[in-house]
Amino acid sequence: MGRHKLRTTNTLFLRVTKQYLPHLARLCLISTFLEDGIRMWFQWNEQKDYIDATWGCGYFLATCFVLLNLTGQLGGCVLILSRHFVQYACFGLFGIIALQTVAYSILWDIKFLMRNLALGGGLLLLLAESRSEGKSMFAGVPSMGESSPKQYMQLGGRVLLVLMFMTLLHFDPSFFSPSASRPSWQP
Repeated sequence: MGRHKLRTTNTLFLRVTKQYLPHLARLCLISTFLEDGIRMWFQWNEQKDYIDATWGCGYFLATCFVLLNLTGQLGGCVLILSRHFVQYACFGLFGIIALQTVAYSILWDIKFLMRNLALGGGLLLLLAESRSEGKSMFAGVPSMGESSPKQYMQLGGRVLLVLMFMTLLHFDPSFFSPSASRPSWQP
């Protein structure tokens, strides 16, 4: 009798949360873009001055760059959350990632590059989920018997998302050196 009650409770929980979880998953996957777009709004002058100082492109081009970033990110987030033109929004956000990688010279900073690749992984998951909307209950969670391209996109998205967590790891080279394994009382 306990198993039946647990199964009924699980079914009821899934039925109630089924309509909210995909929206929550999408929000989590695009939260970085949403936060960055809102921050650009509040730090408009600082962003514009940074681009102008870094690239020496002038006030007009720096303003256009910040405006493109702001509208691209917030517009893409709104489209993804509203489930309208999701594929175009994902490609637009891929473009924003590429643009920021070049503009902010992130290409040579391995930590930020890995985080940008992880953002791309999240967008791949959204893109895969949008290809067959309605078949999957959760964004990015596979089900049996799906097409290969979608499964490859999901796999790629998950692998790239792992890169985000790899940036949190810090290795101390002295830990692996032979001198570190000697007791402190030895000369």
